[in-house]
Amino acid sequence: MLTACAAAVTFAFAGPASARVDGDTIILGSAISLTGKYSANGVNAQNGYNFAVDTINKRGGVRVGGKAYKLKVVYYDDESTPARGAQLAERLIQQDGIKYMLGPYSSGLTKAIAPVTEKYKIPMVEAEGAARSLFTQGYKYIFAVLSTSEQYLASSVALAAEMAEKNGKKPSEVRVAMVFENDPFSLDVRAGVVDDVSKFGMQTVLDDKMPRDLSDISATLTKVKALKPDLLVISGHEKGATTAARQIKEMKIDVPMIAMTHCESGKVIQQFGKATEGFLCPTQWAETLTYRGATFGSAADYDKAFKAAYPSYKTVPYQTAQASAAVLVWKDAFERANSFDTEAVREALASTQLDTFYGHMKFSPAGNGIGKPMVLRQIQNGNYVVVAPTKYAAAPLVYPRNADQ
Repeated sequence: MLTACAAAVTFAFAGPASARVDGDTIILGSAISLTGKYSANGVNAQNGYNFAVDTINKRGGVRVGGKAYKLKVVYYDDESTPARGAQLAERLIQQDGIKYMLGPYSSGLTKAIAPVTEKYKIPMVEAEGAARSLFTQGYKYIFAVLSTSEQYLASSVALAAEMAEKNGKKPSEVRVAMVFENDPFSLDVRAGVVDDVSKFGMQTVLDDKMPRDLSDISATLTKVKALKPDLLVISGHEKGATTAARQIKEMKIDVPMIAMTHCESGKVIQQFGKATEGFLCPTQWAETLTYRGATFGSAADYDKAFKAAYPSYKTVPYQTAQASAAVLVWKDAFERANSFDTEAVREALASTQLDTFYGHMKFSPAGNGIGKPMVLRQIQNGNYVVVAPTKYAAAPLVYPRNADQ
């Protein structure tokens, strides 16, 4: 694993960063979930940050004022707890002198940290907080490389409408069951689904919330089995995806179309095999997309290089790719600003127009990413295959799903 240049300081920082730039090193800070319920994706994000930092440093670093600088990240473990995340953001800024932030994992943690970075006017490039409510607060110092969460599963509703018409039914006859975690991200995902269900005049037959610990949705799935919906949509981060996939298998839930977030980070294929065939999984990025940038080359090039550096990954989660993209955005902003002044760098971030392996990076005036679409992958023969939007599709949709329970 590549750690030499990434400064993977996990629980404590041995000696505070004396300033925003220490000698020939630009220091970024991040409170990230390394323990607690979001730890799997917190580690995925940290690996994405570290991989980009290491790659940039090996390729000459960041050039500002005619001089080359290395990047380094100071991490603290927020324990998947918003209050702890806010406390650590204060520590990074006030005690460690951090002037440039990378985001935490999850919308809830990002919501906790954003008021802190805003108060101190510290720019934050975040890769893991997709809740649209983050971008309705008037914040000026937050920039997100990812698409907002209401877009994640909405496309599955349009696909269900399309399949209904192909099978001689009206979209209004489609029956939808929903189960969501009660957190900012998943509730925004739900809002996008509800909007599209309403647009197509579909019938909502179930709208349940996951329990706080995300460990058991059998009561909901019992209702699903009885109601026989045409589409089941699920969102509960990686733990919710794992629970849902396990219990769908155990209870032999047979629904023509199942769409859920966090399939990859929940490792549903590895854990539940053929029972996951046909699952629809939204993604911010896929290695088959035609995106390309200067540092990593194509999406496929990034995928290959990351797996070589971190061989435990069989599939690179989009959470990891977007974390790497956030570091690229910082590099680009420093070089265009040609300065370490936080206001100059903030202005450079606001005017970002950057092609990367992860897609085109561009921010709205509110700070949300608007340069690239979400795509939808389906599990086919144990692989994730892009099936929507059509212009990015690598294979046609398999409908209805044909899972071997």
